[in-house]
Amino acid sequence: MAEIVYPPVLRTALTAFRLLDIRFHMEGTERIPRSGGAVLVSNHVSYLDFVFAGFAAHPAGRLVRFMAKKEVFEHPVSGPLMRGMHHIPVDRSAGAGAYDAAVRALKDGEIVGNFAEATISRSFTLKEIKSGPVRMAAEAGVPVIPVALWGGQRLWTKGRPRRLLQRHVPITILVGEPMHPGAEADIAGLTADLRRQLADLLDEAQRTYPDRPEGVWWQPVHLGGTAPTPEEAAALDAADRSRRK
Repeated sequence: MAEIVYPPVLRTALTAFRLLDIRFHMEGTERIPRSGGAVLVSNHVSYLDFVFAGFAAHPAGRLVRFMAKKEVFEHPVSGPLMRGMHHIPVDRSAGAGAYDAAVRALKDGEIVGNFAEATISRSFTLKEIKSGPVRMAAEAGVPVIPVALWGGQRLWTKGRPRRLLQRHVPITILVGEPMHPGAEADIAGLTADLRRQLADLLDEAQRTYPDRPEGVWWQPVHLGGTAPTPEEAAALDAADRSRRK
C-alpha cells in the first residue's frame, strides 16, 4: 500500500511529543516482528492509545492498521486521516465486514491493532475482552502480541477535559510475550490467557510508573486513586449505551 499519509502523521506526533517533553518508557518492543502479520492487542485508557500502541511497533519499522469504530472515519477531520493510514472501520452493528478485512490484512503481512475491551476503561483497570483478536490470529496463522499502555489518560480520556498541551507526562508502553494460536485453538481458553497477560502487564505498568500520587483522578481505586470503581464504570457505560439508543 502507498504510504502517503501515515509517515508524516507519525513524524508530526513524535515532534509534538518531543516539544511537550512527553517521557516514553518502552519495554519489549523487540517482540514486534519486523515482517509478517500479527495482531497487536492493547488495553484502552485514552483517546490517544492509537498513537501510543502504534509507537510500540515503531522500533521494528512497522505501521499498525487499527480497527476503529466507523464514526471516526465519518468525521470530517479524522476520517481522511484514518482512511489515508489504511485503518479498518468497524460497524458495531455488523462487525463481520471489519473482521474479514482484518484477516485479509493479516494474511497480507500487516500488523492489525485491536482494543479488545472495545471501549475506554473509565476505571483504568482491565475490562473483559472480546475473543475477536484470538480468532483473527488463529484464522490468519499469525501471533497475538499483548501491549499495556499507561499515562495517556492524563492527556485525554473519556469524561475528562482534554489536556493535550500538558508537559512532562510519562507514558509507559510494555510489550508482552506473543501468543501463537493454531487453527484448532481453544479460543475461549486463549482469550482468558490473553486477558491475564494484559492484566499482568497493565499492573506492572501502573506499579512502576514514575508518578504515583494518591487521590488523583487518573489512578485506579486499588492504587489510591479516585477513578470510578469497575462497578461504577460499568454503570456509566450502561448509561452511555442507553442514551445512544
